[in-house]
Amino acid sequence: MLRDTWVLFRHSLRATLRQKLGIVFGAVQPLLFLVLFGPIFTTFGTWEVLVPGLIIQLGLMSMGLAGFGVVFDRRFGVLERLRVTPASRLALLLGRVLGNAVTMAVQTLMLLAAGFAFGLRVPPAGLVAGFVLVVVLGASLAALSYAVALTMNEQLFAPVMSTVVIPLVLLSGSFLPMSMAPGWLDALSRLSPFRYVLEALRDLFAGHYATGTVGLGVAVTVVFAAFSLAVGTRVFNRATA
Repeated sequence: MLRDTWVLFRHSLRATLRQKLGIVFGAVQPLLFLVLFGPIFTTFGTWEVLVPGLIIQLGLMSMGLAGFGVVFDRRFGVLERLRVTPASRLALLLGRVLGNAVTMAVQTLMLLAAGFAFGLRVPPAGLVAGFVLVVVLGASLAALSYAVALTMNEQLFAPVMSTVVIPLVLLSGSFLPMSMAPGWLDALSRLSPFRYVLEALRDLFAGHYATGTVGLGVAVTVVFAAFSLAVGTRVFNRATA
């Protein structure tokens, strides 16, 4: 399985690197918010609050729509051809997901570089820990996106995912901490796992590591990753069986 995963990951990575503009354009929206909204936000907040929110937005928008790739693979018969290979079905998913993790890593680095240029300051340990957290989250979102794409009509995937992603971005507190929201909206946002990941990321960027917020965010990320991988593997097994 490890060999199959590595082979498929290399193939996915080469395909991703051939689409350099796709990687850049996937990060354009958060970068625009950083450039056009950031200077206004910092009149009452800090870059260390805004940039983590934009990173979560990036993950939801970019990795949440990763299923487009498998939609086209199914349309053009790629999945049919995979059915006759001896490759592990889990490897078929992991190879793709690891490729998406690299995309998420590159896009996050682009956003962080722009943030540092504007005034973001993060301790090295917090930066590394936060980076790992968001890459794992992005890979998990990609796996779940593949599962959704394989279980619905391909014409519905884009509108359904766009409709779901936008509320999740807003409820995560990407633009403003949900503690500033009315009570009912704050309570509603607690149903989203992305709020807890974002709050953990903000703590890490502020240099606070051994906190309950960070622990909860890490635990939510691990559970979400396990759930997404389990669902993605089960759906992928059915699709290539």
